[in-house]
Amino acid sequence: MRIAKPVLRPVAVPAWRLDAAQLLEEHHLVAWSPQPENRRLFAWELAEHLARFEDTQVCMIRGEEVRDLASLRDELRAVLDVGQIAARMEGPGGIIDGLSRRASATGEPALKRRFFIWSDADVLLRTDHRLFGRVVDAIAGVAAESEYASEDMLFLQRAVFVGSSVLDVYAEDPRGQFRSWWAEDGEDPFWSVVTGRSRPVFLRYRIEDAAV
Repeated sequence: MRIAKPVLRPVAVPAWRLDAAQLLEEHHLVAWSPQPENRRLFAWELAEHLARFEDTQVCMIRGEEVRDLASLRDELRAVLDVGQIAARMEGPGGIIDGLSRRASATGEPALKRRFFIWSDADVLLRTDHRLFGRVVDAIAGVAAESEYASEDMLFLQRAVFVGSSVLDVYAEDPRGQFRSWWAEDGEDPFWSVVTGRSRPVFLRYRIEDAAV
């Protein structure tokens, strides 16, 4: 689901929204809560806040719908607005290729930022933790390549993974893709080679601490 830019009115912005937006300048977020309603409110209110930025695309991924590559492809195709995407990670037209493209409309300025808000991200983690790791790796890797290794105009991409405490447990694992690049056995991690970054940059974020 793409979030439309809201009509701007003078309003008092809750401090947690400003804090989260500032954290996203340098990090991806792993936002968790034991309370489903708190998770839902956090995701929607943060998406609404980020959609106020100029030249920004906010992509809401409905995690309850994502259980395999095909359903992930369907969600990304719906929110990215970059044309066809195949149900495979790599190769021309695949998911990594789709994440690398930026949507553009005739006469509109080029996008400068893209934010993914992935609600119920723990659904895929529970269903297929290996695929979840590959997807996290792809999102963080494409973001790092755009920021550190591309000669094109800067395109800042950040992701917020929202879910239960299962996400936070995964974020503690040094082998998981919130803390390390994915790699084939015996090979150097692809994104480390491409970007020069030793690891992806994620912050763990307890939603209740934000006083939603």
